[in-house]
Amino acid sequence: MAVTSVVQSDQIKAKDEYPNLSLRPLQVSDVDDFMVWASDEKVTRFCTWEPYTNKEDGLNYIKNIVVPHPWLRAICIDDRPVGAISVSANSGNDKCRGELGYVLAFKYWGKGIVTRAVKMVVETIFVEWPHLERLEALVDVENVGSQRVLEKAGFQREGVLRKYLIVKGRSRDRVMFSFLSTDYQS
Repeated sequence: MAVTSVVQSDQIKAKDEYPNLSLRPLQVSDVDDFMVWASDEKVTRFCTWEPYTNKEDGLNYIKNIVVPHPWLRAICIDDRPVGAISVSANSGNDKCRGELGYVLAFKYWGKGIVTRAVKMVVETIFVEWPHLERLEALVDVENVGSQRVLEKAGFQREGVLRKYLIVKGRSRDRVMFSFLSTDYQS
């Protein structure tokens, strides 16, 4: 049962309980919406980056990182960005894997929006990137909400990677989740 449809080459719209939810490229003109979540300490608590403190830094990030990114989309409600979701590609012997990441404005937490966005990504990324066999997500062990998002979206919890990376000066454990191209049932 397909629940998404491609509207334009870069925009994905939901056809189910979130008809006004879509994924589209994040643009420079979205900087004010971007700053809502990117400057919020609650939102960035488990992110590897610090909250943005000024619009100029936000603009530079969008121009230099977001726009050239091969797969980074704004999570939109009524075409207004409320978060972002990305798949980062690997190369060489690791090109069969991609890493999923997402962020959502605090105001929209607990409404199933990211779960729906993750499902939308899963339904399209293996088609758009046929070389991809595995989509991974690494989640802080204390970020229970994000772990639930992935479980609801059909990801498998594989285990805890202890002291996996340093985030904001502290060694952090990460939970590894995965979704394989063979897991998807169209």
